[in-house]
Amino acid sequence: MDTKLDPNESAQNYAADLTVQLKKGLLTQCVLLVAEQPIYASEILSKLERAELDIVEGTIYPLLSRLARDNLLTHQWQESPQGPPRKYYQITDYGRCIRTHLASSIHKLNKVIKQLEKERKSHE
Repeated sequence: MDTKLDPNESAQNYAADLTVQLKKGLLTQCVLLVAEQPIYASEILSKLERAELDIVEGTIYPLLSRLARDNLLTHQWQESPQGPPRKYYQITDYGRCIRTHLASSIHKLNKVIKQLEKERKSHE
């Protein structure tokens, strides 16, 4: 019995793995974009989901901790009318600088991809 995946399914799985890696790299930029004002983790998740970025709750908390540890975000506890205090995150000046550099890098990469796609289509 042949247990090989068909080429299309194999390609789909491979692309899905690469997509996960791309999302990990872009997620920092997305968080920095939504944290201009104080915002708590579930609100960040909601904004990212509304923007159609598929993300699970278990991914955001380690990222927020790392960004706070790296001084891209600050955090503070605030009382909540609906239960226990919430940790609110907000971008730092250093985070804004990182966000600007990341935006430039993302723009350049997108430009390269568009150019390469344009050249490929012109040779078809």
